Amino acid sequence: METSDLLERCYPGRRAELKREIFRQALKLFNEQGLEATTIEMIRAQCETSVGAIYHHFGNKEGLVAALFFTALDDQAQLRDSYLAAATTAQEGVHALVHSYVDWVDSQPEWARFQYHARFAVTKGPFKDELVTRNKARNKRLLGWLSEPAHKAAMSGVPDELLLSMMIGQAESYCRAWLSGRVKGSPKAYRDILAEAAWRSLAASAT
Repeated sequence: METSDLLERCYPGRRAELKREIFRQALKLFNEQGLEATTIEMIRAQCETSVGAIYHHFGNKEGLVAALFFTALDDQAQLRDSYLAAATTAQEGVHALVHSYVDWVDSQPEWARFQYHARFAVTKGPFKDELVTRNKARNKRLLGWLSEPAHKAAMSGVPDELLLSMMIGQAESYCRAWLSGRVKGSPKAYRDILAEAAWRSLAASAT
């Protein structure tokens, strides 16, 4: 899937065409130039639109960064929830979470790269409260799955606050290395190894 596919999935229709183009060019510039160095004027020039049009949609640069970040999280969560819906056991659920994470990064590397770079800016910036609210809504299915008695019992040795780190931590570390060019093998090639490693660490803690 390419960037355009994600944007058309999240913001369909002709009326959202300008918004998609602003997103597309902003994402490219933020990844190439960095968040601090990229200006609204640079984005405007690439979109061949007006500064006013960008401000109308996003308010300011911080708003644009946050909107991109939220879009990435929403798309990632949609894939995660679709994988999780097919899981019937704790082990299948852990595999689903790791597989969805790896598959999304593999198919959306530019969005994933931006997501890693922008996380600190959004979590510490003016949209941090909105992020908290959105995360609660976005993660409703995931939290419900984690709270099911059978799943909690299968991972009973792990404190709740550690669960997601133990599930996704190794996959996230490898994905970051791949996106930065430190390793060459696609994360998707190792999705089953990463998923099984996550499950073994959780299942071992429960024994």
